[in-house]
Amino acid sequence: MAISETVEPKSIERGTSKGRVSGPVIGIIVIVLAAAVGGAAYVAWPRGSPSVEYVSVDGSSTVYPITASWAEDFNNPNRQVTVAFSGTGGGFGKWCRGETDLSDASRPIRQSEVDVCTTNGVTGILEFLVAYDGLSVLVDLDNTFAQNLTVRDLCRIWTSNTSAGACGGAGPQVNYWDEIDTSWSHEQIVLAGPGTDSGTYDYFVEEIVAPFDTDLRDDFLKSEDDNVLVSFVANEQYSLAFFGYAYVVENLDKLRTLAIDDEDDANGVGPIAPSEQSIKDGSYAPLARPLFVYGHTTAPPNLRQSLARDVVKDFLRFGYSVPGQVLVGATGYVGLTATEIATEVAEIPA
Repeated sequence: MAISETVEPKSIERGTSKGRVSGPVIGIIVIVLAAAVGGAAYVAWPRGSPSVEYVSVDGSSTVYPITASWAEDFNNPNRQVTVAFSGTGGGFGKWCRGETDLSDASRPIRQSEVDVCTTNGVTGILEFLVAYDGLSVLVDLDNTFAQNLTVRDLCRIWTSNTSAGACGGAGPQVNYWDEIDTSWSHEQIVLAGPGTDSGTYDYFVEEIVAPFDTDLRDDFLKSEDDNVLVSFVANEQYSLAFFGYAYVVENLDKLRTLAIDDEDDANGVGPIAPSEQSIKDGSYAPLARPLFVYGHTTAPPNLRQSLARDVVKDFLRFGYSVPGQVLVGATGYVGLTATEIATEVAEIPA
């Protein structure tokens, strides 16, 4: 979707997992992709170029497993995609300075970031939906008492507000497990989560504490590397953290997800744990979310040219091919429907 340089991106409207249709049927995808750009183009890459073409991708650690897996299958001796992660905000910073071709993002781009891009001559911004994630809340396997939390419980754990009326009247900040439920252990809740450059951090703030007019507390371990968060939780019996679902799927022998009850949702059905189905149908509310990759069509000659380059466009087309979508599923995220794929492929410049 094209992003205006003067108005808020419309991706926020599209960026909801509620009411989505069921996942893609492979046969339909093949037909749609073949009709869109020709299926063979996704798997037959040029190999006779006299020089190597490089593509640089940076941004969200949540989206990283997707684009990194695409790169592994896409790369050949003449085309090399490198993928790194510095958080959604950090990635947009590099991308708007023209240092990268594509930017992974676990939230929509902000108008302030669009403005920085525009100032630097980076325009024609396009947003590509690549998958759906369930931002997951994790505890150590040895924590056997905590099975689920309400959104207001999460707010009390993560809020900076110590007043009695915090979190919609649920109560003030808590620091011990038995302050949530008196039957739970009187042990300190040891917190970890993404840093402030992370789109996952931003999304968690927007869905868990901001609705109650409060800020996120600051006294927790922060890391842009989700693997660091996995290790932390796995080694702290009374810890609690949040990060992307793909890192959960890879570490179910070390961690356990908590079911979340969106008790303020009139359509809520009680505690729901993240899973492919609950993320796909939006019942894992409010923590199911879309994931994006951003490119641009215009930049000054001294900056990365992004979607003005065939190799960048071919990399995205590979991501929407049947093999690319299989890789999305293999990372643990939820892939797109055939209709969604056709929409995104149509946005890639010719």
